[in-house]
Parts: sequence; structure tokens; C-alpha cells
Amino acid sequence: MKLGYERQVDPETGQPFIGVRLRGSDVLKSPILNKDTAFSREERTDLGLTGLLPDHVDDIETQLLRVQAQMDLKTTDLGRHIYLNSLLDRNATLFYRYLLANLEELVPIIYTPTVAEATRHWSRIFRRSRGLYITPRHRGSMASILRARSYGERPIIVVTDNEQILGIGDQGAGGMGIPIGKLALYTAAAGINPDRTIPICLDVGTNNEELLADPLYVGYREPRLRGEEYDAIVAELVDAIKEVYPGALLQWEDFANLTSFANLERYRDELASFNDDIEGTAAMTVAGLMVSSRAAGQSIADHRVVILGSGSAGVGIHDQIVGAMVDSGLSYDDASNRVFVLDSKGLVVDSRSDLTDVKKSIAVHASAIADWPGGPGWDFEEVVVNAKPTALIGVSGQPGAFTETVIRSVAGNAERPLIMPMSNPTSLTEALPEDVIRWTDGRALVATGSPFPPVVYDGVVHRVGQANNMFIFPAMGLGAVAARATKITDTMFLAAAKALAACLPDEALKEGALYPAIDDVRAVSRAVAIAVVAQAAADGVGQEFDDIEAAVDSEIWEPEYQLHRAIQWSVDAGT
Repeated sequence: MKLGYERQVDPETGQPFIGVRLRGSDVLKSPILNKDTAFSREERTDLGLTGLLPDHVDDIETQLLRVQAQMDLKTTDLGRHIYLNSLLDRNATLFYRYLLANLEELVPIIYTPTVAEATRHWSRIFRRSRGLYITPRHRGSMASILRARSYGERPIIVVTDNEQILGIGDQGAGGMGIPIGKLALYTAAAGINPDRTIPICLDVGTNNEELLADPLYVGYREPRLRGEEYDAIVAELVDAIKEVYPGALLQWEDFANLTSFANLERYRDELASFNDDIEGTAAMTVAGLMVSSRAAGQSIADHRVVILGSGSAGVGIHDQIVGAMVDSGLSYDDASNRVFVLDSKGLVVDSRSDLTDVKKSIAVHASAIADWPGGPGWDFEEVVVNAKPTALIGVSGQPGAFTETVIRSVAGNAERPLIMPMSNPTSLTEALPEDVIRWTDGRALVATGSPFPPVVYDGVVHRVGQANNMFIFPAMGLGAVAARATKITDTMFLAAAKALAACLPDEALKEGALYPAIDDVRAVSRAVAIAVVAQAAADGVGQEFDDIEAAVDSEIWEPEYQLHRAIQWSVDAGT
């Protein structure tokens, strides 16, 4: 279904305006069109809004004061999350204007860690449906369901099957909170117009017995679908997206290990798509490694890395670090033997007989550790002692796994060791930044998955970087749609990591920061998107532009009210 409005320019004055086909209360029900009390008196008459709003005409600054007053009444982060999502449902421009003015404070509210609590309680806090819920009942009709959703040109879609939500597992239909939150960050961080964002919950059932027993549960009340039937539903959804939303970008989000890799590999050549858990997290990590190398006056190829956790994130991080090291001059074998991954059974090494195909691809060669004592099931502490890592990365969901013994061992291998306990939400982090700083006598560079305040040690303030994927995936989306990319390549993610690392000022690095401040995300996303567009063209999967900056800027939406004028429906506008 086409949008009930279109952006136009007055041919006489050159003034941009939004031509609105809807009338009356339908205008107020559209979060993209609605300006609430900011509609002028002329607009109210023109659009049939007279009497539907209070008399006074506000400007957006006054409305922001009202939003803040209402936020001040909320006593919990979950309450603030619910309120902000209600505001997004009602008035998208006001929501994003408020969000951009308070990014550092609000990103943890609209996304991690608060979104984890929201997904847990989704059926109990449910107020208004947003996005699309696709279930096994919709087999054979997915294209018609997608057509019922209005959309802008070249939309960005985030889809989840809800099975591995953050670190809290299967949340059934509650997983919809993740695509909604991710797409809010696409708009806030990179300026993707909200009318181009489509959250999809692929609700194929749940094995969460607590949800199935809950009378308030809003999802498909069946055990989770598996095997060929599951694959067929995913295939139909992808075909429907290609048919209904040409030029769309698809982000796979929070799928379990097996399905995340299978879906990504199966469809990456069919439409522009990527998995943020595998590729976005990895690019963030590579950028952090590049910055830490800069602090030491070295190359990323000088690092030795231990990764605790072999899920989607761990595998993606391994692969992108190896790729970055190869790009820096190492051979593939030399690079892969500098990156060590552990799963629940210990070191992932190719001499193990229990490895899946995915784990075989990240296994270190047995010959590379032939002189290690012990084995064959080297545990975490043994690997840290023998591998002598300069960087330690945690994506295990095991709180406290980075013990003092482990951290001190890593600190003995580098002047500025890199410690990245990245598991989300906050309760699952592998170590607290204040402990890491203390155990390394203030020498460590620290980045976490969730936000932490600066640490003061021995009178020195140490900034804790947040390895927040919002520095990568929104910019990847912006770059992909600007480039009209037909595929998202590994080198596009490497280009994104390099661009992100280059955005960190030397002054911030001196304070221990690994990533720019959240408040700078719009400027950073623009720089990353420009690098992505250039790389897409170099890879032969995107358009070439004489002026890449102008191409990117033309895609960026700003949360500002525009003049509305009534226009009539036409055949071309659809129904």
C-alpha cells in the first residue's frame, strides 16, 4: 500500500511541503504526518482537523518541554521505554527530535539494556501493534500481507524469529521489541526516514513454556517450528520482500546460531542483507582493535586475541578480525592462528571431533598450539596463559567470567591491553570496567556492550567505550540504500570499521575511549556511510557517484515539522 502522502516542492516559491491525501482523524493517526498541537490554523482547516485539537498552536520546542515533563513523572526505565514508544506511535517527528537532543540518556532506554526487560514483558505492556507479525498461518499469503503495510521507497527491514533475544533467549512474539528498537536507531543515528522502516516478527512459535502458559501472551501459541517447514516460511518471506519491496535492505536479527548462519549464507546473494549479530558486532570490535593498535603505535596484525563465546557474535568477530589482519598484510593462516575462540567445552581447535561446520571454520590449527602443555580441552585460563593475548573479548553471556587472574594475565602481555566484556544486558557482562581498570593498574582500554560510567582510578578519569552497534548498522543501512547496493560484502564491513576507527579523536583516545561519544553518532554514521558507498562501488555491488557525500546526504531525514497541504488521491498514488 502506498503512503497517504508525498513530499513535494511548491513550483512558485520553491518551498518543500508534504502533500497529504488523508483527512481528519486519519491524519492524527499517522505518526509520520501527525504534528499534534503544532498544526497551524491553516493546516487544521485544510486537512479537516478543526475541533479535533486543543485551540492553542504550539511550536516543537514547547512540545519538547511537555515531553520532558511527562518523562519526569516516570519512575522506572521500563516506564520511560513504554512512554517513548507510545510517543513514537503517535508523533514520530517529535519522538526523534527529543531522542536526538538526549541521545546519551535515551539510547539505553529505547534499546539495550531496557529493551531486554520490554521483550520479557511484551504481552503485558502491549498497547498498539506496529510492524508485521508473520506466522505459519500466513503461508501462501505473505506477499499480500506485506502489501497491506504502507512504505517508503527502498525500505529498511529488520526481521527476527525471536529465538535468541540479546542474552535472554526465546521470547516469542516479544522479540518484536528488538526490530522496533533497532529501526528507531536507524533513524536516530543515520537519518533513515521512519516511513522507510519496517519491523517484522517472524513468529514461528516458542519453546518458552512460561509464555505459552501466560493467558496474556499475544503470540502464536505453538511449539517453535523447525526443519523444512521453518525453512519454507523463511523462503516465502524473502521472496515476498523481493516482490513487494524492491530495493529493500534486510537485517537479520537475534536468530539462533544455526539459523542465523544458514539464513545469511542462503540469501545474501538474493537481496541486500546482513546479520547484525554476526557482522555488525564484529565490525564494532574490529574498529576497537584498530583504535587500540593506534594507541600502541602498532597494527591490528600485532594483536593476539582470545574470544570467549562461539555463538553468532563470536564467529563473526573471529572472521572479521582475521580479515582485517589479512588486509594488514598477514597470510590467512598466520592471521587465523592469532585468534583463539572458546566454547563451552574449551578451545575451538581443529583436532576436536565434535565441531560443527561453523566451528570448524574458526578453529585454530592444532599445529599452532603444539607446544602448549595440557589439552586437549584447554579451558579459559589455560588458553589465556598459553596464547598470551593482547586483547580479550567476551560474548559469552557469562557474568564475571573475566576474573582477576585472567585480566592480570592479559595485562602482562601488553602495555595497553584491550579488554572488551561485551555481553548484554548489563547483568551478563563478563567483568565490570572498574575492576578491569583496577586489576590492570589503570592500563587497560575497556569497552563494554552496555553503557557504563567513566572510572576514576588513582585520580585519573578513564572513559569506558560502549561497543554499541548503532555506530555500524544504521550507517551500513544508509550507505546501502544510498548506493542502491545489491549485496552487502565483507569488505563493506571492513570499510565501515576503518571509517569508525578514524572518527575517534586523539584527545578521546588519551582518556581511554575506544569509540566516539554517542552524541556524535549522526556525524560518525555519515562518515561511515560514505565509506560504505565507496566500497560498494569498488566491489561492483553499488552505484558509482561523482559526489558520494551528496548521494548520502540526499537520503538523510531530519526530524523537523514541514508544511502540510491537502492533495487528492490519484490512480498513481494507489489505495
